[in-house]
Amino acid sequence: MILIYTHTSSPRLQYSCNFIFKELLGLNCAITIDSEEFKNHEGVCINYSASATKDKEFRIDNCSLLFESEVKEQQISCFKTNSYKAFFKTGSSNFSFDIFAATFYLLSRYEEYLPHTKDMYGRYAHENSLAFKEGFLDIPLINIWAKDFIAAIKEKFPPGDYLYKAQYSKFRFKPTYDIDIAYSYKHKGLLRNVGGFLRSPSVERLKVLLGLQKDPFDCYTWLHELHQQNKLQPIFFFLVAEQNSIYDKNILPGKDAMWQLINRHAKKYAIGIHPSWQSGDHSVLLKKEINYLEEVSEKQITTSRQHYIRFNLPEGYQKLIEAGITDDHSMGYGSINGFRASVASSFFWYDLQNEKQTDLRIHPFCFMDANSYYEQRFSAAQAYEELLHYYTICNEVNGTLITIWHNNFLGTAKEFDDWRTIYERFIKYIKEANII
Repeated sequence: MILIYTHTSSPRLQYSCNFIFKELLGLNCAITIDSEEFKNHEGVCINYSASATKDKEFRIDNCSLLFESEVKEQQISCFKTNSYKAFFKTGSSNFSFDIFAATFYLLSRYEEYLPHTKDMYGRYAHENSLAFKEGFLDIPLINIWAKDFIAAIKEKFPPGDYLYKAQYSKFRFKPTYDIDIAYSYKHKGLLRNVGGFLRSPSVERLKVLLGLQKDPFDCYTWLHELHQQNKLQPIFFFLVAEQNSIYDKNILPGKDAMWQLINRHAKKYAIGIHPSWQSGDHSVLLKKEINYLEEVSEKQITTSRQHYIRFNLPEGYQKLIEAGITDDHSMGYGSINGFRASVASSFFWYDLQNEKQTDLRIHPFCFMDANSYYEQRFSAAQAYEELLHYYTICNEVNGTLITIWHNNFLGTAKEFDDWRTIYERFIKYIKEANII
C-alpha cells in the first residue's frame, strides 16, 4: 500500500489521491496524519507536508487548496516541466509541482464555480478555462502528469516495491450518438413539412415523403452494420421533449416512428436520456422524459448527456443525481473540441458546494462532429486528422476516447458529404491498429 503523510486530511485530498492512485493506476493508497505510522511504513511513502519526516520518502510540498473549504480565486502561474504545462509549483520537492492540488483544480472544475462569462447558450465559455488560455485543452494533461508522477516515484523506490504492481487501465474507444433530429422530413406531420417546403422548396423532401428516397438523416441500418462488423458497443442518447421549441426539434415522442426507433435501439445497445433544452431548467420535466424513455425502452435509464452540452455547476449535476442518473457524458464543450476536465478517464464528480465526492460518474468526451463542423469550421479531412490526434493521445495514456456523432452527419445529406466516409475510415484505422 502507498502511504501518504500529511499534517491534516481533507475530503479534497482523499478525492485527488484516490483518483490518481486507485482509479488511474489501480493501486491502494491511504492517508495518515500519524508521523510514527508513516516512519514505520515499509512500502512506498509520500510525504505531502512542508517538512521531511524520514530518509526514504517521496516529498511533495503542499499548497493550501486541498485544505480549504471555500471556493476563491487561486494564484495560478503555469510553467513548463518535461515539455508539458503544470502549476502550483513546489520548492525543494521530489516533484516539480503539487500534482494532488493541480489535479483537483482541473477535475473538480473549480474554475467553473468562480465568476465567469457565459456563452450565448448560457454555458461556461471555454475561453474562460485555464486549459484554453494556456494551450493544453487538446491533451489529457492529468493522465500525462500521472504517468510522469509514477516514473518519478520509481526513481526513489527500488524494483520489487509495491509500486511496480500498478495496473494501468487499457485504452478504450466508446462511440456515442446524440439523436437530436431523428429524421429530416419523415414523421414530422403536415404542417412542419409544408412550412419547411415553403421556406426551402426541395425535390428531395417530396421524394422522401412519397417514399421514393430514403430520409437523409436515416443512417441507422448503416450504423448497425458498422457496429456489428467492428464489434463496437455504442451508446445512443435520445431527445424526447414533449413539445418542440427553437432548440428541441426532434420527432415528438408520441409518434409511433419515434417509439419504434427507440425500442429497436434499446434491444441492441445501451441508451441514455438526452435531456431537452426545456427540461434543463425544470427537474419535473427531466424526470418525465426519463420515465418516458424507460417506458419505451423497457430499461432503467441511468445515463445522460445534456442537449447542447448545456449545464452549469453544481446545479446541473445535482439535478441529475436527484433524477436517478448515475453516469453522465456531458463533460466537454459544445463550442470547441478538447478535454474540458483535462482528463481522458472517467471520474466521480466532486460537489464543491457540499465538499464531497458524489456517486455520479463523469465520462468526458473530447470530440464532437458539430464542434468540428460548425464551431471550428473544419472540413471532413481536417476533422479526420483531429480524430487521429485524439485517438493517438488517448491511446498513449491508456485513456478512453469518447466521440459524439449525430445521425444527420452520418446520413446522406449533401451538407455533410464525406463525414460518413471519414467516420468509417477512422473506425477501420483503429481496428487495424488492433485497438477494437
